[in-house]
Amino acid sequence: MGQSMTDGFEQMWRDLAPLGRSAASGGYFRQPYTAVDGEVRTWFLEQCAARGLEVEADGNGNLVAWWMVRPLQGATEGADGSGPSGVLIGSHLDSVLDGGAYDGPLGVVSSLAAVDLLRERGVVPNRPIAVGAFAEEEGSRFGIACLGSRLASGSTTPAQAAGLRDREGVPLLDAMAAAGVEPSLGRAAWLDRVGCFVELHVEQGRDLVDRGVPVGLATAIWPHGRYRFDFTGEANHAGTTRMADRHDPMLTFAMTAMAAGRQAELTGQRATFGRLDVAPNGTNAIASRVTAWLDARAASEAELVRLVAEIEGQGAERADSDGTRLQVTAESVSGEVAFDAALTAELSAGLADRWGPVPAIPTMAGHDAGILAAAGVPTAMMFVRNPTGVSHSPAEYAEPADCLAGTEALADALEVLVS
Repeated sequence: MGQSMTDGFEQMWRDLAPLGRSAASGGYFRQPYTAVDGEVRTWFLEQCAARGLEVEADGNGNLVAWWMVRPLQGATEGADGSGPSGVLIGSHLDSVLDGGAYDGPLGVVSSLAAVDLLRERGVVPNRPIAVGAFAEEEGSRFGIACLGSRLASGSTTPAQAAGLRDREGVPLLDAMAAAGVEPSLGRAAWLDRVGCFVELHVEQGRDLVDRGVPVGLATAIWPHGRYRFDFTGEANHAGTTRMADRHDPMLTFAMTAMAAGRQAELTGQRATFGRLDVAPNGTNAIASRVTAWLDARAASEAELVRLVAEIEGQGAERADSDGTRLQVTAESVSGEVAFDAALTAELSAGLADRWGPVPAIPTMAGHDAGILAAAGVPTAMMFVRNPTGVSHSPAEYAEPADCLAGTEALADALEVLVS
């Protein structure tokens, strides 16, 4: 492994690490179209400029930086950047609220470092390579995960996105404009020049730890969705209202949350209420409304439908007994995504000489790779070992040696694809 690539990776990581980090928790608050997001985007632009990469902004908030090459004798069609021959790598730079350092940024830093390593090796690619930094992958501000890649691929329409507002009621288009991002929502022109996408990501689980290997490939993404549960009741005094006279939506919510956890445990799926909004939110008042957001994931689309229906049914049954009401709205749902089997097999074969048998595992987390795969782009994912399996938390971590191994494996994969 080239020393300069190692130094470059470590310097990029040091420069990026303080941006958006909470001094209190050590977690990250890198929400899109904020001042911190502007700092992170500036960091990316500076890194691309230092490498002579040509950056393309698509109007959806995504940044794509191209390493262009001149057509070579015998090169594949589109080596000059025309046609769907480009190899896209990268990930995202935003975070969940109080998130970890590695989810997203590891893929971006590793991609830039992989370009450095290919140059150290003297590789002259016969097709363009692009490093992408997708916007609002986590959905932490506007509620739709992978919003940037959804817009770029056309799976979310400009009209749908224009109606989005954050928790303070700020419209997406206003937030973009205030951050200096000129909105031009819709399918991205750069996507037509992408022949395949390989996203490197920290593993959000312990599969690779249990296998004792530093890197892996992905087979599929579980279907998953975000659902808004609106519980409504009757506000009243916490002290003077008899228990028998109450119509308390908080009790309905509490039972529904317990039912969700129990149902997921019984069926081997995932169900989480992680966000809550209460009105009037007073200590000495019975709530009039509780809005809760369910994150549900399952091994198949049919099982996801059954899981959410069972949770909703138990919630509605409790609402009837409490004298409250429940309305459920699906805010975003993603079907099962199987990554390109031929591309994954090609990478597995190309990595075998140096890395041995590379395991291919499913993931329960959503990614921009899943959106592009669903849009018809041949897509693969690579994972880097996470020693604790913790993610979406300040405790998220990957060993430096494993991060460098992931970068080298990504460079090896790129060599397979561009030689």
